[in-house]
Amino acid sequence: MSKRLYNIHSNEILRDRLASESAARTTLSFYRYAPIEDVHSFRDDLYAALDALGCLGRIYVAKEGINGQISIPEENLDALTQAFDVLPGFAQMRLNIAVESDKFSFIKLIVRLRDKIVADGLSEDEINFENRGVHLGPEEFNNLVEDEKTILIDMRNHYESEVGHFKGAIKPKVATFRESLPIIAEMIEENKDKNILMYCTGGIRCEKASAYFKTKGFDKVYQLDGGIINYTHQVNASGLENKFIGKNFVFDERLGERITEDVVSECHQCGNPSDQHSNCANDACHLLFIQCEECQSHFESCCSKTCQDYLKLSEQEKAEAKANMSFNGSTFSKARYSSLTGKPLDIS
Repeated sequence: MSKRLYNIHSNEILRDRLASESAARTTLSFYRYAPIEDVHSFRDDLYAALDALGCLGRIYVAKEGINGQISIPEENLDALTQAFDVLPGFAQMRLNIAVESDKFSFIKLIVRLRDKIVADGLSEDEINFENRGVHLGPEEFNNLVEDEKTILIDMRNHYESEVGHFKGAIKPKVATFRESLPIIAEMIEENKDKNILMYCTGGIRCEKASAYFKTKGFDKVYQLDGGIINYTHQVNASGLENKFIGKNFVFDERLGERITEDVVSECHQCGNPSDQHSNCANDACHLLFIQCEECQSHFESCCSKTCQDYLKLSEQEKAEAKANMSFNGSTFSKARYSSLTGKPLDIS
């Protein structure tokens, strides 16, 4: 009988299992652009290998490569490296250890097939991975940032850069990576003589972005090697100046890892300093937004009084009301929220 290659347990059971687990866990991320011929077999083999090592997390597999964020028992880190080393094209892949780990960063293992590991909206002739930007370590990055002929660009979405970013960076108000590419290209079109320096969380988006900008005629294209995660580890170890301020947004249960004590954003409900992301407790909304502890208590973890009142309805009342209601999350995406419009949340 073949081994099951998917989860069948509820989140409650998975959380209970994780809570009783004695092993210390490490949260990490990885990616590599490398061609995969048979993505279905690769996906199944990868799931089986990661499951055997006790990995939890989210991995995307596409013909262009893999992209993953996982947690793993610390004792199995070496075995994880060995598992990747035997996969053609994925030997010696960088494992980006999280700045802050949490046992509950992930509660289940998901390995999914995608058209691309990072959706970019590009045709094949718009990107050439053989012609990418130059990778820079922390010291080189810091030096180039200080060059007056450098344009520093945050390649992440607005809700990521809102809570933390490098000083002086351009932070495009975008919802998705695919949206950001043409917008940024237009923003910097008149600066082809400048150094175009970019960064993202772990490097995966910059790999594509740098290749894209090279096809657009930008010659001096650079990217932060290993992204914010690797930069933080390196500057902390070497004593270099850390030019990043605030929190690094991450796509797991933590929603962020603190890099510096600076709070550079505001609660979307009251406007007081806060950089704590929350998902609205109303699952029909589930908006991602910034909420301080006071507002979290006042609104019972909801993004608005509308959602707060909706949660108090009976299941029958919810079913009847839902068809005629619009919630912040279903009306505005997480990137079309107050930080873009300048308008406060609807708390009426």
